[in-house]
Amino acid sequence: MVRTPLTPQERERGERLGRLLREARGGRSMADVAASAGISAETLRKIETGRAPTPAFFTVAALTGALGLSMDELAGGCVLAAAA
Repeated sequence: MVRTPLTPQERERGERLGRLLREARGGRSMADVAASAGISAETLRKIETGRAPTPAFFTVAALTGALGLSMDELAGGCVLAAAA
């Protein structure tokens, strides 16, 4: 399967998502949050660094649950960051 290259906007959105998740993680370790979400620490690392800018919906949902965020909070943070 050949993936369509991401647009600059998609890459930027992935970086914003990663920043928001990193900030929400605070002092918790990456391994702790990843285990709570049921994903690997490497997957979380890729999302937080923007190397996986389009994670699956269920991965994002699991991360918001592990971090105590709502999907609305996360989406609102991405929209606010985009407007700034």
